[in-house]
Amino acid sequence: MRYLLLGPMGISGAETAPAGPRLRSLLAFLVLNAGQTVPAGRLVDALYGDEPPAGASGALQSQVSRLRKSVDIEYGPAGYRLVADPEDVDVLRFEQLAREGARIREAGDPGRAAVLLREALGLWRGPALVDVAHAPYAAAQSARLEELRAGAVEELAEAELALGGDPSELLPRLREAVAAHPLRERLRGQLMRALRRCGRAAEALAEYETARTLLAEELGADPSPELAAVHLSILRGEEARPALASRLPAQLTSFVGRDSELAALITLLGASRLVTLIGTGGTGKTRLALEAAARLPGEVCFVDLSAAPRTALAVRGALGLRDSGADDPEAALVEALRDRAVLLVLDNCEQIIQDAAALTHRLLSHCPGLRVLATSREALGITGESLRPVGPLDADAAARLFTDRAVAVRPGFALDQPKPNSLAVQAICSSLDGLPLAIELAAARLRQLPLAEIADRLDDRFRLLSRGDRTKPERHRTLRAVVEWSWSLLSDEEREFAARLTVFAGGATTEAAGRVCGAGPDAEDLLASLTDKSLVEAGAGRYRMLETIRAYASEQLPLSSGELVGAAHTAYFLELAEAADPELRSADQLRRLERLSAEHANLRAALVRATRDDRPSALRLLTALSSFWWLRGLRADVAPVAAELLAALGGDAPGALPGSLERSDFDEAYVLCVLAAGAGGAVPDADRARAARIVAERDRPFRQPFTAFLWAISAGPSAGAERPELAGADPWSRALARAGSGHLHLFHGRMEEAALDLTAALAAFRSLGERWGTATTLTGLAGVSGALGDTGSALACADEALALFEELGCWEDIADLLRERAELLRGAGQLVSARVDFERALVAARRAGTPAALAAARTALATCPPS
Repeated sequence: MRYLLLGPMGISGAETAPAGPRLRSLLAFLVLNAGQTVPAGRLVDALYGDEPPAGASGALQSQVSRLRKSVDIEYGPAGYRLVADPEDVDVLRFEQLAREGARIREAGDPGRAAVLLREALGLWRGPALVDVAHAPYAAAQSARLEELRAGAVEELAEAELALGGDPSELLPRLREAVAAHPLRERLRGQLMRALRRCGRAAEALAEYETARTLLAEELGADPSPELAAVHLSILRGEEARPALASRLPAQLTSFVGRDSELAALITLLGASRLVTLIGTGGTGKTRLALEAAARLPGEVCFVDLSAAPRTALAVRGALGLRDSGADDPEAALVEALRDRAVLLVLDNCEQIIQDAAALTHRLLSHCPGLRVLATSREALGITGESLRPVGPLDADAAARLFTDRAVAVRPGFALDQPKPNSLAVQAICSSLDGLPLAIELAAARLRQLPLAEIADRLDDRFRLLSRGDRTKPERHRTLRAVVEWSWSLLSDEEREFAARLTVFAGGATTEAAGRVCGAGPDAEDLLASLTDKSLVEAGAGRYRMLETIRAYASEQLPLSSGELVGAAHTAYFLELAEAADPELRSADQLRRLERLSAEHANLRAALVRATRDDRPSALRLLTALSSFWWLRGLRADVAPVAAELLAALGGDAPGALPGSLERSDFDEAYVLCVLAAGAGGAVPDADRARAARIVAERDRPFRQPFTAFLWAISAGPSAGAERPELAGADPWSRALARAGSGHLHLFHGRMEEAALDLTAALAAFRSLGERWGTATTLTGLAGVSGALGDTGSALACADEALALFEELGCWEDIADLLRERAELLRGAGQLVSARVDFERALVAARRAGTPAALAAARTALATCPPS
């Protein structure tokens, strides 16, 4: 709720201000003292003056009671307190901003001060306390606030004069302020200075004469020494200061999608004298800098360094300074900017980064009123530099940008006309990494191509997006040119490393990049350098390339090197998967799951490559990852790759594979391949029959303890997978075998035996600290309790299992368990709660993404119509 007194009284969040003058007066006084406890006696004096009527205290209590129906008022022995954040009271907000603006201007930062003071004065909507002018306290408070307002106007004028902007913009406001306060000599002096800077010295001197006459007639006094000094400086011609010759380039298109970033940048420029926008080519750094500069007060100078041999020469030209023939052009710049409050926008610093950094440091050191906003693909590296990364647009902003530019070339285009446009636009923007330049180039192709064809041809994005604005610099005309511009900034070593880095899907850790790319301990420095130059993004201990950069860099990788790096990538992630798999059945389960989840894209890419080039490694990788895919519910995602591997194996026996596997290992991998492929749809009957024979004929434990369990889940509990000889000797396998025995007893209705086995399995899994086995066993115990009619115990077991499955992210298990929980609730007559769980099961099944889970959830929900 916001309280407004600087103009007509208002309360946002309430329908109207309180009715009745006394009630409004009470509220206004409490607002003026918001957050403070006001004694009852002081409130009575504020409402009635020095002679309150009899019963005033009772009347006050009644009025407060009425107010408390619409605003938050606390009462205690010391008095009454309006509960409100000072930020929500326009009077208090104004006072705070005015004080802070004056302090900052005095400290030498007129730009930031002007921003605060404009905000402060913008809170005024008319005379203060106008609706309670009759109240005894109103005249004094109104006069106080008007005095503060006049002071804020003076401070703002002083800040704007220091910034050196166009003084003609100041004149109307200063004339209005002088007319309202004709005896305020500081305001009169500011008006005189503004007139002189506009070249109107005679009018400035006339203002002095008007002030001198008025002071003599009204006060019998002479002008103050300060006003007399302004008069003298004008007579001497000292107040003139020509504005900079430079202007910001005019923009021909709308600014889309970075409003919050723009606001943050403007705030940052108020607090820091050097801000550098960094990011890869095409992210819109220049446009963001121009938009920010256009919204800031004072003089601005824009300098394009993309083709400049030296920064100082480019800045001198932009400032309109003559070539003095001096040996040190930087010294001339220092003299030109020493006493100015100027924002210098240095665009495209990356080409001459060292030179740009050196000049920026020198200018900032000697010109206290100077601020610099730089754009670059790497930081200037100067002490005090504030970095502001400019990344891709988010999905909504990218779609808005595409639509905005598409309408310009095809007026009938709209995001929802026809409806499929929405999905196609989102797909295009996602494929182009949300890069504004790439999106604009793609939208421009609508002149020649339909939307669907643009989306289909983005695999060859550099050829598709090869036409741009002829008036743009060469580096911004095509998508390839943008990336080549960044590529040209790299050393040979960085280029080779970056090209090899494209083998990674979904990013890489430093250790992985060093081993796979052959960089060893140098990987850390190379990654840092590529990050500094905006070719790589860093975050959460990982490094990744935008897909557009990756596509270009991969073209620079020779075929022979690509094969070697691909083999190293497969080997690295096979080693990672095989090392992590046993830990998935330990107390370290969650951490290992997170590690593998972070590398899921790389693991999948390695499996795809190995399926094509190295089937023994593909089978080993599939075996090692089977439990991870199950626990994370990723089987539907890898099912197409598993199906491709299954088809590639055909009738191969182990001996037919290069670097052949042992028969036992091949057979097990084959079974797991059938199971993984089946998650995405039907598997050929011959393959499923062959897998069934392998399981039936097996006379020793599987290497992967999950294999027997997964086969039992797929083929049913009577498929022979419960045989003791298939269980391993390790504690986890023994616990799983005991749990499997319990589930089998439950399936056949032997509740006592089921409870005995499941309780023993639960104790074993708990001792190992393993969550999935614990949750699966609890699910069985929930079934036992439910069959015995103990709904409370069944729900307790189900709830604990749900919490564990949610920790693990096992969405298919969650969907199954929610259906079972819903059946328990339905059996107990809790139909509304049952319906809720059936609906939750459908949500979980959608997240799991497997056809079987979705079908089961939809069928179950259909059996429980809304009550």
